[in-house]
Amino acid sequence: MAKSWARRAGNFVAIATILWLSFTGMAMAGPLSDRMANYPNWTNPPKTQKAYGDLAYPDWFQGDWQATCTLVEAIAPQAPEVNSPGFEGNLTMIDKPVDFDVRFIARRSQQRRAPALAAPTEVVSDRAYNALNIAKAYLGDELVSTVEVDAKNPNRQITTLRDSRQLVSVIPARATEQPDGDDFITSEIFQQVFRGSGNPYLNQVETTTAYHSQPEQDPPILADQVTAVYLSPKDDDYFKVGNRPIAIYKYCLELRPGGSADLPKPRTNFAG
Repeated sequence: MAKSWARRAGNFVAIATILWLSFTGMAMAGPLSDRMANYPNWTNPPKTQKAYGDLAYPDWFQGDWQATCTLVEAIAPQAPEVNSPGFEGNLTMIDKPVDFDVRFIARRSQQRRAPALAAPTEVVSDRAYNALNIAKAYLGDELVSTVEVDAKNPNRQITTLRDSRQLVSVIPARATEQPDGDDFITSEIFQQVFRGSGNPYLNQVETTTAYHSQPEQDPPILADQVTAVYLSPKDDDYFKVGNRPIAIYKYCLELRPGGSADLPKPRTNFAG
């Protein structure tokens, strides 16, 4: 049961910052574009760099959005040799839209710069707000307690359930590409630890994402999402599969202007 909850939790947390869209005719090819074209034939995580600061998005993300996310495909590439706990349960979500609100905000860049240079403005995901709304949409208001983002490190957050179980999620690496003004591709690696159900359970989740802006159409931002789950080297089955994904989930997501000002305010600071 612990692993089942862990897989499901890992899945919903990943959705907070990831959308994937497979396009034809992109202006420029790159490693992430090639990875999209090769879906679902992934045999290892993507090449990334160490994550410094938060992920900056194009300006067309700024604002409050009403999101509709639909799981359209789920693959267990290592079954039956290695099965992903929670995978069968997630199959019940296929073709069932889930609605939630997300927000992208403008702020001064946290990247290091020379003292004489003013920090530019960048658009980033309101990670605590988004993760809280997504968690509540997938798990229910009665189960989710808080989402806390480290004020000193936007790449570390803790999701706490009302029974005191916790998901600690850290983003150590990412990569981005921007083929043109309307397309933005990113890949983030999440290292996750699930606490509160016996021994802590660890895994790694990749979220490789390509966004497309189409302001004159409905929805103005359209995306699909691919989330790939990998075993931790500490897992007993790791040496059976190595760095190959044990579960791959593909979503379609639509973003429309909107959002609710009445949603609970997430916590955005914690110690440790």
